Amino acid sequence: MATYVISDIHGEYDLFVELLENIKLGPSDTLYVLGDILDRGPHPIKTVQLLMKMPNAVCLVGNHELMALECLGFLMQEITDMSIAALDEKILDNILTWQSNGSQTTLDEFKMLDKEEQQEVVDFIKEFDLYAELSVGDKEYLLVHAGLGNFSPEKDIEDYSLHDIVWERADYNVKYFDDIYVITGHTPTQSIEGNPRPGYIYRHNNHIVIDCGAFIPGGRLAAICLDTGEEFYAEKKM
Repeated sequence: MATYVISDIHGEYDLFVELLENIKLGPSDTLYVLGDILDRGPHPIKTVQLLMKMPNAVCLVGNHELMALECLGFLMQEITDMSIAALDEKILDNILTWQSNGSQTTLDEFKMLDKEEQQEVVDFIKEFDLYAELSVGDKEYLLVHAGLGNFSPEKDIEDYSLHDIVWERADYNVKYFDDIYVITGHTPTQSIEGNPRPGYIYRHNNHIVIDCGAFIPGGRLAAICLDTGEEFYAEKKM
């Protein structure tokens, strides 16, 4: 009964399957996925559909799922005079923002589904959790996609906004908690200043950062076992 955490699959279905084989995920194990399953890589919807079949997977929402949910409801509508009239500035801005963040592969696969399958995918994503608090062995963990924006030690997790948790990057120079490890994705470890191991899991000040740039050429999809601290990787071919 082991607990594993991964993040930022970004449509890299083959890497995800390889990583599952590497960790030998069993039916009694639990896999937490810290968001950003969608966009950029070639098979985001295929990856979501695999997770839909995994009862031991717990998905948290990332900013890419949030962008998708803000757009897919409108894009699933039949094009009519009424739907075009409803295309206001906010919807258009959401679509353009998502497009600039790699939505094309998600849309390409999504439009290949029939209406029932599309709705099942949207309903599944709507059920993603915002955070998870875990006790594994003698350690406590807080799992979120991006970080704790506007951090204050006096705040409870419920006091943070959706934007704080799925968009605002963690400050790795600040130890948020003495007795809780904060596990995040969102920021590829290749971009962390001073990281001695870019592209691998980064640990500092009770932060554990597990986005290892799966969509970047030469990047990796990473997993960590919370029971042992062991790291696992599936590497993207150049």
